[in-house]
Amino acid sequence: MLALLLAACSGGGNDASSGDDTSASTSEEASDGGDLILAVLSDASSLDPHGAKDVPSSVVLKNIYEPLVRTDENNEIVPGLAESWEPVDELTWSFKLREGVTFHDGEPFNAEAVKANLERLLDEDLGVPSYNLFEMITNIEVIDEYEVQITTDYPFSPLLSHLSHNSGGMISPAAIEADYEAIENGEDPFSVVSANPVGTGFFKYESWDPGSEIKLVKNEEYWGEPAHVDTVTFRVVPDSQVRAADLETGNVHIIDPVQPNEVSRIENSGVASVLRTSSSSLSYLGFNAEKEPFDDPLVRRAISYAIDREAIISGIYEEYAIPATGPVAPGIFGYSEDIDTIEYDMDKARALLEEAGMSDGFTTSIWTNDNPQRQAIAVLVQEALAELNIEASIEVMEFGAYLDQTAAGEHDMFVLGHSNPTGDADYQMYTLFHSSQKGNPGNRSFYENPEVDSLLDEARRETDPEQRKEIYAEAAQLLTDDAPMAFLLHQEYLNGIANNVSGFDIDAAGIYDLKNVKIEQ
Repeated sequence: MLALLLAACSGGGNDASSGDDTSASTSEEASDGGDLILAVLSDASSLDPHGAKDVPSSVVLKNIYEPLVRTDENNEIVPGLAESWEPVDELTWSFKLREGVTFHDGEPFNAEAVKANLERLLDEDLGVPSYNLFEMITNIEVIDEYEVQITTDYPFSPLLSHLSHNSGGMISPAAIEADYEAIENGEDPFSVVSANPVGTGFFKYESWDPGSEIKLVKNEEYWGEPAHVDTVTFRVVPDSQVRAADLETGNVHIIDPVQPNEVSRIENSGVASVLRTSSSSLSYLGFNAEKEPFDDPLVRRAISYAIDREAIISGIYEEYAIPATGPVAPGIFGYSEDIDTIEYDMDKARALLEEAGMSDGFTTSIWTNDNPQRQAIAVLVQEALAELNIEASIEVMEFGAYLDQTAAGEHDMFVLGHSNPTGDADYQMYTLFHSSQKGNPGNRSFYENPEVDSLLDEARRETDPEQRKEIYAEAAQLLTDDAPMAFLLHQEYLNGIANNVSGFDIDAAGIYDLKNVKIEQ
């Protein structure tokens, strides 16, 4: 199995540091109109921005909904549905909203709509996955039709970054009301909005055939410059070779992702190219810290030492990745180079297992989803653990089921990734490691450390940027020592783009904006 997976992931590549481009362009003759088709690995889990945080959902949501503010290619905050903003005092921000914006259902966008959305995000009874991004908000005050003030419990430096997250996308108040009515009738939270998403974005929802495809249509009444293509179809194609073949034969325009071994093939096809983008995503092997023997840090550290990250990067990713030295990627606020990292050392791994009284090994399992690299990582980890007398079975799941079951804590070990769309360490570290975030919010390791909790809470309240960086560096070192997960790598995003397509843009979180895409007719 290992040989087959490595063969499927072999091929040439360059160092990840060179992948800085974030857009693709080709012929100047590309024009408006046309039906854009994307072949993607996984289906969305939800089309309710308040109910989903995963990347397969976010790449669709980004094109239907809009937040108050956005981040640009330099990780700077820029206007979204709010034209401007300013602090009123250390706890309160005032936002001036765009006028003349309507939701896809004709409902007006205004301060009352912002209040309805933020109150829904703060509704603890709903179990909003991104609740932690907004939980510090204590009051939303409508000043007039196009001004709203947001007050926080304490000075919170990354508030604007959090508001830029896709989960801050504004939903039609009518859709929110319909969802609450459905909940009263016994339906699942988020189900109504997910089945009929209504935002203000440059594309509108048309249909969703779960497991097959999602279709969007151009919003002709968009408040700004409209999109160029008439329709967008996200077609779910789990097989990477089929995706590549569809791109080469013109059946699709964009594929996500390209497998490392397919890069040269696509580059030499004469009909498409590969866009490489450095990412903020962390790939990791997580441990369920509430289950034996993973409740013992010695066992977790032992397994972390047993993983050859360079072998994963060269053998599986063909150098389209860089090693992860901690929980945060370079370029993200809070990243630190001064961490004593865990590196491949089987002797240390054996010594730690012996210290834990587990030198005879044990039986366990590794879960992963329908992602070829993650499956290959699971195989390499399985082989490494066998050298430590640890027998690990591998279970592969459909992505939605995988998220549900890891959120429920039914796993032993799991391979997953976590992107950082806000550009701030709070998003990654608080979500993945704070004890209040166990399960669906993001802490699927079910890790709890009061000292780490305290540092992450302190970093949220600290207003001095340099002090925040020091706090995150201290927390990162504690996490490395405690090893609730093995930090593996930061991958490059590889997207196949047909030569007749221009304007495709993807950010460091792997989320793409299709507004400027054109197809040469």
